[in-house]
Amino acid sequence: QVQLVESGGGLVQPGGSLRLSCAASGFTLDAIGWFRQAPGKEREGVSCITKSNGNTYYADSVKGRFTISGDKNLNTLYLQMNGLKPEDTAVYYCATGLKCRVPMGRSVQTGAYAYWGQGTQVTVSS
Repeated sequence: QVQLVESGGGLVQPGGSLRLSCAASGFTLDAIGWFRQAPGKEREGVSCITKSNGNTYYADSVKGRFTISGDKNLNTLYLQMNGLKPEDTAVYYCATGLKCRVPMGRSVQTGAYAYWGQGTQVTVSS
């Protein structure tokens, strides 16, 4: 059984930064990434990384501002978020699955990834 626990969310002013963490217990599958869901909107892909080849994928809306990374085995996954905007406000989830569903930025069904964390709230507001 895989458990994913996100942390690092909070309230930040526009232009600020946050670093999200996702700690995985048990194994993780080849793809692991970050997803978000804003109130009244569908869950969407933010960023994903493939363990076997290190390829990373980003939603166009976060390219140049967000960076996905992790430890050697990606048992801990990070999302460094810089230049935050009010439209980044959402619950951010970590999930792992067989492959990154690209492109990022599109809505994603929970069934597309095998395991999900409980989410962490990110609020960008002045």
